Order: sequence, then C-alpha cells, then structure tokens
Amino acid sequence: MILFGSSMSPFVRKVLAYANEKGIKLELRAMGLGSADPDFLRASPLRKMPALMDGDYTVADSSAIVQYLEALHPDPELIPADPRQRGTVIWLEEWADTMLSGCGGKMFFNRIVSPTFLKVEGDLALADKAEHEELPQVMDYLEKLIPDSGFLVSDRLTLADIAVASPFANFQHLGLDLNRWPRAKAFADAILARPSFAAIIVGEKAFFAKIAAA
Repeated sequence: MILFGSSMSPFVRKVLAYANEKGIKLELRAMGLGSADPDFLRASPLRKMPALMDGDYTVADSSAIVQYLEALHPDPELIPADPRQRGTVIWLEEWADTMLSGCGGKMFFNRIVSPTFLKVEGDLALADKAEHEELPQVMDYLEKLIPDSGFLVSDRLTLADIAVASPFANFQHLGLDLNRWPRAKAFADAILARPSFAAIIVGEKAFFAKIAAA
C-alpha cells in the first residue's frame, strides 16, 4: 500500500502511526504542496494529503483511510465496536482534525511551511492570534478530558488517542510551551513516545536539524 503525503502533516502522521499500531506496512511516497504526481492526483481528487493506493483501489482523506485500514485489519481494534465508545472516538478524531489541527495549522504553516518551503513570508499575525486566542480554548477543553488511565476512551489505545496526539508533534516543532496544560501535555508526550509515532518524529526532527544547519 502506498500513502501519499508528508509526515509533517498531522493527518498523514495520524495514518502512519495508526498503520504502525496495526502492523500494516505503508510505503510513504513524499508529496509536496501542488504535486502533479499522476498516482496522487488519481487517489486524491481534491489534491489534499493524505491519499492511499492499495492496488487498483484508491481512497483519500485520513478519516476514510483509517476506516479502510480498520476494516481490512480489525485486530487490534482501534475503533471500538461498542456504539457509545465508537461515537466518542469518531467525535474526538473529528475534533482533533478540525479544532486542534486547524489551530496548529495556522501556526505551523505561517511560521514554518511558508518561509521554509515556499520561501514566502507567512502571516505571523494570524499565527499569533491562533496561539494566543484559539489554542487556550482547545487546550482547556482537552485538559478536562484526560482520564487517569492516560487514554481518552475505554482506558486503552484507540484512534482517538492517535488523532489527538498527532498535532502535538507540530507543536513540538514550533517550540510551544504547553506546561499550562499538564494533563494534556503528559497525555500527548506519552502517546508520541510510543514506537508507532517515535520513529516518525525522530525523522522529522532530523530533517529540521539538517535545514537549520544548512
């Protein structure tokens, strides 16, 4: 199976970590913004990352991809069968994709992606507003959700944990101070330290270190 995208995207990183937890081998085909790769364009009609190609089958969007992977490889179960638990997991994935990643994306794109990769000055005012006005709201919400078990749903690892933790790698790259939210920070640090995430993030940090040294 081929996954198109860059792990710098929290959505691509989510799929990679999810597949790692399942023991599914994905070949990451790196895609930059505006890629004209024909396989990618066939797999992603909206030209957004990630997209998956499995033989002659293609599917785009991280949520659709993880549902496909779950159906192909139901063990270990990362999307609960219990109706209420499943509903909560899907809600938290949606919240992470829209609110958490949406806020983080404004900072990451304008402070890192735009000046580093596009060679264009980012909208720093928009990034600052996201950090000081949006981030506290989403983090306050998450801080209240973290149970003592350290897992968001059913006291075990689920898609919810993977989806919510994934944007925190971008927060690390941004150097954000999240100590104001100790439960949320400890939760994210623990999930990102799992083998499914750790190697991905090590590679990302090495990439940024190489750029800084150039």
